Amino acid sequence: MDRRITAVRAARAGAALAAELFRTGLDVETKDSATDFVTEADRRTQERIVEFLAEEYPDDPVVGEEGDGRKRLQADETAWIVDPIDGTTNYVRDIPLWATSVAVVVDGDPVAAANCLPMLGDEYHAGTDDVIRTTYQPDGPVDDGDSVTVSDASSLEASIVAPTLRYTGDGVYGSLLGALSPHVGDVRRFGSAQTTLSLVAGGHLDAAVGVTEAHPWDTVAGVHLIERAGGTVTDLDGDPWTPRSEGLVASNGRIHDALLAVL
Repeated sequence: MDRRITAVRAARAGAALAAELFRTGLDVETKDSATDFVTEADRRTQERIVEFLAEEYPDDPVVGEEGDGRKRLQADETAWIVDPIDGTTNYVRDIPLWATSVAVVVDGDPVAAANCLPMLGDEYHAGTDDVIRTTYQPDGPVDDGDSVTVSDASSLEASIVAPTLRYTGDGVYGSLLGALSPHVGDVRRFGSAQTTLSLVAGGHLDAAVGVTEAHPWDTVAGVHLIERAGGTVTDLDGDPWTPRSEGLVASNGRIHDALLAVL
C-alpha cells in the first residue's frame, strides 16, 4: 500500500472510532490549561491509527499528540504525524467541527496527508499531486471524489480569514483580531486547525493565520493540502513554512502579500 492510500485508510480508521464515541458522555481530563482537553476517545483513536500504520510501515516512527511517544519531528527523517481528534474542545462540547489527521514526511518533506471530518461528511487528502475532496466513507474507495483548488479571491478586503491559534487569554488572539479586522472581509475561528486548513485547501476560506509556534500534528497535513491545492504557506516573514516556523500564514496565494503586510 503506498503512503497516500495508507494515510487515508489510517485517518479513516481513526475517524470511524472517534465518530462512534462522539456524544457518548466520555470522561474529560485537562492537560496544560482549563480548556486543553483530552478524552478516552483521543487516546483510543490514536492507538487505532498507530496500530494501522505499524501494520504497513512497522519501521516508521510516529509523532502524535496523545500518549508518551514522540512529540517533535527530526530534520530529514521519515515519520508519520497523527492528530486523533483535532478540535477536542469542540468534540467534548458536542460541536461537530473536528478532524482526524494523518500526514507523512519522507526525508523531511511531506508526501501525503489526509484529514477526515466525519461529522461533516467530508474528507480531504493528497499525495504529491492534487487535492481530493470526497464524502467521508470509512470503507469507501480512496480515488473517488473531486479535485479541488484554493479560492480565486484577489482582494484582501473581500476575503474570509480564519485564525488557527488556540485562545489563551494572554492578548495574542485579541491582537490578531485587531490587526485583521480593519483589512479583511470577515474573520472566522473554528476551533480546529486541521479543519480550518482543509477549508482553505478546498477554497471555502481564503486564508488561515497562526502567529505562534504550532505542533506538527496541528499543521503539517493541512499545509500539505493547501500547497498541493495551489496555495501559499509561509511564516510571518514570508519565508517558506516549516514545522519549526514561528507563525503560519496560509492563503490562496493571490492575497498573500497583502495579508503579510497587515500582519
